[in-house]
Amino acid sequence: MPRALRLVRLLLLLCALPAPCVVLAAAPAQAQPPVWVAHGPHATVVLFGSIHLLPPGLDWEPPELKTAIGQADDLWFEVPIDQAASLKAAQMAVQLGLEPQGHTLSEALSPETRARLAKAAQTCGLPMAGLDRLRPWYAELALSVASYRQYGAGVESGVEQTLSAANPAVPRRSFETVEQQIGFLADASEADQLASLTETLDELQDGPAQYQRLVHAWMAGDVAAIKTEALEPVIREAPGVYRTLVVERNRRWLGALTARLNGRGEAVVVVGVGHLIGPDSVPALLRKAGYKVDGP
Repeated sequence: MPRALRLVRLLLLLCALPAPCVVLAAAPAQAQPPVWVAHGPHATVVLFGSIHLLPPGLDWEPPELKTAIGQADDLWFEVPIDQAASLKAAQMAVQLGLEPQGHTLSEALSPETRARLAKAAQTCGLPMAGLDRLRPWYAELALSVASYRQYGAGVESGVEQTLSAANPAVPRRSFETVEQQIGFLADASEADQLASLTETLDELQDGPAQYQRLVHAWMAGDVAAIKTEALEPVIREAPGVYRTLVVERNRRWLGALTARLNGRGEAVVVVGVGHLIGPDSVPALLRKAGYKVDGP
């Protein structure tokens, strides 16, 4: 998960911009993104942490994951990965992402932050007048997606879309609906939304450097670096967002995961990598619940 409020990757239709690709330094030859394996009495669940938006052409899929999906009885994602879900997400975002009539985003910002927002909009190729009509969470999403597009990254090259397209015969399941996922963003407090928007403006000043660092850390399986790039800024700047979008969701998913582990066969779970790292992560919760989990 590059950032907590970038979970709704289904909304990329907002900013379908042509983009030059980011050149990423090669990870060490033997490195690969991290994989966790949880064991139940008669079942195994392979956990893989995704980055939802990636540049094309990256050879990121670990052999262990490819083998697991080939043997899996079911493949789990955060939300359904299909056209109907994408359309529903876009419709809901429009319904819940606009400022009330007569209000603008700029009214809630300091003069300094308004100036930074205008500069970011110009850099990302977004009209400030349109951005000003959006609630903070939706403006942040629009800026994030537009910036990734400019870096050469897109959902079509991301983990979920790649795995879904390559494994159509594996039965799919999901932890949430797109309605729930949009709701997590839209229902956040105004203060949390503004704090997260401000953090994104900070990141945009760094250009593609932070995104490059995150992808390189992920490709190298460097869990500590992933935590530094993906989680710690959100925990520090927007703890309420982190609690809502990471901690509470991980706890809700635990019931479905333990039920699956107490069943039979093999499942593969693909969720944002931020859900699998740190003391509040899914692997940590499973270990606390008494399950053996191999991995970082």
